[in-house]
Amino acid sequence: MTLTIPGFDHVRLPGADGVELAAAVGGSGSPVVLLHGFPQTHLMWRHVAERLAGEHTVICPDLRGYGASDKPAATGPEVYSKRAMAADVVALAAALGHERFALAGHDRGALVAFRAGLDHPETLTHLGILDVVPTLDMWDVLHGVRAAVGYHLFLMAQPPGLPETMIVNSADAYFGSFLDAWAADPAALPEPVRAEYLRASAAAVPSIVADYRASAGIDVTHDQADRDAGSQLAMPVAVVQQDWGAQLGYDAAAVWRAWAPDLDHRLTGAGHFMAEEAPDEIAGALRDLLLR
Repeated sequence: MTLTIPGFDHVRLPGADGVELAAAVGGSGSPVVLLHGFPQTHLMWRHVAERLAGEHTVICPDLRGYGASDKPAATGPEVYSKRAMAADVVALAAALGHERFALAGHDRGALVAFRAGLDHPETLTHLGILDVVPTLDMWDVLHGVRAAVGYHLFLMAQPPGLPETMIVNSADAYFGSFLDAWAADPAALPEPVRAEYLRASAAAVPSIVADYRASAGIDVTHDQADRDAGSQLAMPVAVVQQDWGAQLGYDAAAVWRAWAPDLDHRLTGAGHFMAEEAPDEIAGALRDLLLR
């Protein structure tokens, strides 16, 4: 049985291009959409969503290719481009009656949120980003042996076939390694939640790999086009991340400021799974964002 956020309704709604998304919806008030990361589902937002639901309508979808959402075959690079996934989110919100909404994302979901901010500036009121830099910048800051922390980015960028076979043959070990290595507080991922992430990820290997493969191809093309055009995020932006800049040798706030003139950049002592490890901190950062 799929785990979802207690007290929220679980629905299926149209995204883009005939794709349907599963989502947990709860609360009332101005809409906030929360996008999950890898290797997770919408369940990662359970604590933050409950904290925000008293003031907002909170919408937590599974991204296309993840969880209980549709997993279309990757017949071309655009199918799992962040542009297509951002269009899913805009369509999902519209199906719920929200033409404008705030959007926050973690990890892969943050890359989708970033693309939505560039492609749909008239739709997003606020943008929250947890623990990434944009795709184009991500490749720029990975250098030498320090890039080993992102080995999975290189593995899943390879042509179709070998990455999928390797991961399918060791799915629990592969996906579990990220849950173990990236959590500063393992207790934040209790066994039923960890098991749900492993189950959902093992059932979605081709689409997860396609998502990552897009980030080594078409997503870079889209980001570069926006950089060349001088495009920036028009809405208030909040970024919360670990101190990756110190670890990898770059100025994370400066990277984000080039894209987001109206920026609140914060570092956290929590691990990568910060919405689960430090939900009060993350909910507070999002509340601050929504007041701007």
